[in-house]
Amino acid sequence: MGFALAEAARQRGARVTVVAGVTTVDPPVNMDLIRTQSAEEMKAAVLREIGGASIFVAAAAVADYRPLSRSETKIKKTASELVLTLERTPDILGEVATKRSDGLLVIGFAAETDNVVQHAREKLHNKKLDAVVANDVNRTDAGFDADKNAVTIITRDHGDGLELPLMSKLAAAHRILDEIIRLRAQKRDSVAASHVST
Repeated sequence: MGFALAEAARQRGARVTVVAGVTTVDPPVNMDLIRTQSAEEMKAAVLREIGGASIFVAAAAVADYRPLSRSETKIKKTASELVLTLERTPDILGEVATKRSDGLLVIGFAAETDNVVQHAREKLHNKKLDAVVANDVNRTDAGFDADKNAVTIITRDHGDGLELPLMSKLAAAHRILDEIIRLRAQKRDSVAASHVST
């Protein structure tokens, strides 16, 4: 979905910078692409680039956890069990939302397996996002490794969400961008109204 959103935004005339990890899909052309290998690299790239952005969309997260320690050599198969200790990766979306300034819109995605809309709504409020795009990753006809997606767009003023039917990822990206444009206009209007009233 991230590349589809980037392509849809480019088609609408936006200047797009994509920060991507390891992907199985080729990125769109004619946009700035920053490749990263780890959560730390991705965080650094996002924080470096975010200053010039008006909209930030976190379409896919890096893994939530990573190994606490890394072996420089092969781990030999000697024991019948191996205990792997994990630590949380940086919360890039949360950090961007917390540090935002100058009217930056922050949009997140929620890939869920159960209570999809409820968990996405919690993410919207807990991270103080402008919108969350929820998708049920149990589906085999949509989402990961599929050409189509069926998502629900949840915003603060539409808590029940706007449910989109199964469609191409590019078509879904355009519908998501329509909602982002509505939110941006709404934010501009509220800023203008606050200047008039003061």
